[in-house]
Amino acid sequence: MSFRRALGPFDATMIVIGGIIGSGIFINPYLVARQLDSTGLVLLAWVAGGAIALAGAFAYAELGQRLPRAGGQYVYLSEAWHPLVGFLYGWALLFMIETGAMAAVAITFAQYASRMTGGTGADPQLIAVAAIVVLSVINYVGVKPGSQVLNVFVILKVAAIGALILFAWSGPAAPGWMTAVRIDDTPSTALTFGVALIPILFAYGGWQNANYVAEEMRDPRRDLPKSLILGTFVVVAVYLLANVAYVRTLGLDGLAATETPAAEAAGRWFGSLGERLIAGAIAISTFGFLNLAILAPTRVYFAMARDGVFVPALARLHPRFQTPAWAIVVQSAWAIVLTLTGTYGDLLNTVVFADWIFFGLTVAGLLILRSRQPNTDGFRTPWYPWLPGAFVVVALVVVYSVVSTDPWRSAAGAALLLLGVPVYYLFRRQSRHAQ
Repeated sequence: MSFRRALGPFDATMIVIGGIIGSGIFINPYLVARQLDSTGLVLLAWVAGGAIALAGAFAYAELGQRLPRAGGQYVYLSEAWHPLVGFLYGWALLFMIETGAMAAVAITFAQYASRMTGGTGADPQLIAVAAIVVLSVINYVGVKPGSQVLNVFVILKVAAIGALILFAWSGPAAPGWMTAVRIDDTPSTALTFGVALIPILFAYGGWQNANYVAEEMRDPRRDLPKSLILGTFVVVAVYLLANVAYVRTLGLDGLAATETPAAEAAGRWFGSLGERLIAGAIAISTFGFLNLAILAPTRVYFAMARDGVFVPALARLHPRFQTPAWAIVVQSAWAIVLTLTGTYGDLLNTVVFADWIFFGLTVAGLLILRSRQPNTDGFRTPWYPWLPGAFVVVALVVVYSVVSTDPWRSAAGAALLLLGVPVYYLFRRQSRHAQ
C-alpha cells in the first residue's frame, strides 16, 4: 500500500509557511533588539537570517527534486552519509526535537487561548493534551483533512500578522525610529551580531516540513521546489515587515525593553483589547504549528521503519485512510507524556543544537550527492557550491554558539543522540535476520 497523493502546490506552500511561522515572531524580536544598537542593524539581522533560510530552502528544493520520498531529511542524510546518520536524525526527532516542540507549543497554545477568552480556570496542561488529541485524530483520518486544517490556520496567522503590520502604519511612529541608535556600554560587534542571529535562525527554521510529505504530493518533482522557495520568500517578507512594525511603533529602546513586543504594540493601539487580539493571534499560530508537527514529521518514522531500522508497525499505512497511523499515535502519545510531566522544556534545551547539526549535515550532503551524480534534470541550487557551502559554515557557527553557551545541556543532548546508535544496530540486525 502506498500513500495517497492528495497534496497540490498550494498545500505544499502552506506546509512551508506553517512550518516556519510559530509564536516566535510575536515574541522573539526583543532578543535581537537587545543585542544590536541600531534600527539598521536589527533589520539587517532579520534580512541576513532570511537569506540563510533561503539558502537552506534552495538546497532542500534540489534534494527534494532528487529524492522525492517520504521522510525528506532522513532520506537525504541516509543517502549522502550513512543510514545511521539518517536514523539518528529520526531518533532525535521522535524522542527530543519534535515531541518536545509539540509539548512546548501545545502549552503555549493553551496559555494564550485562555488569555484570549479571558481565562476559564482550566488547567493549561489539559487544554494542551486535548489539542494534541484532536489534531492527531484529524491527521489520523487522512492527510487531506490535516492539510485543510493547516491551510486555514496558516491563512489566519498570516492575516493576523498582516493586520499588525497595517495597524503599525496607521498610528503615530516613535520619534526617529528609522535612524535610532541605542547608546549603552556594549556597542554592537560582529560577535553580538552573530549572537542576535541565533534566535532569528530558530525563528526561520521549519522549511523542511514539506520535504517529509513528498510521497503525498501529486507532483513532488515540480511542486516541492516551487513551494519551498515561494513559502520561504513569503515568510522572509512577513518577518521583515513585522519587525519594521515593531520598531516603528515601539522605537528601538521600546522594543528592547519589552519581552512581548506584539502585545505591547497592540496595547498602544487598542488598550486592553490589544492584548486579547494578540493572544488570539498567537493561539491561532501555535495551533496551526502543532497541527503541522503531527502531519509531517510522522513520515520520517514511517520511512525509518520501512527501511527496516525501526519498529516495523510504524511502516504500516492505515488500510482505509492511507496514513502512517501508528507513527501518529506513537509521536502524539510521547508528546502528551512530555506535556504532562513538564519535562519538555528541559528536553528542548538539551537538544536545540541538534536541528542545526542535521541542517548542516543535510546541506553538506547535497555536495556529496552532486559529486556522485553531477548531471540532473530539474531544479538546481543557485550559486552552487558557494551558497550551500556558506549555509554549512553558518550551521557550524550556530552549533558552536549553542554549545559554548550551555555546554552541559549540549553534552546531555549529544548523549541522548548517541543512545540511538545501539538501537539502530539492533533493529538492523533483526531486519537482516527476518529477510
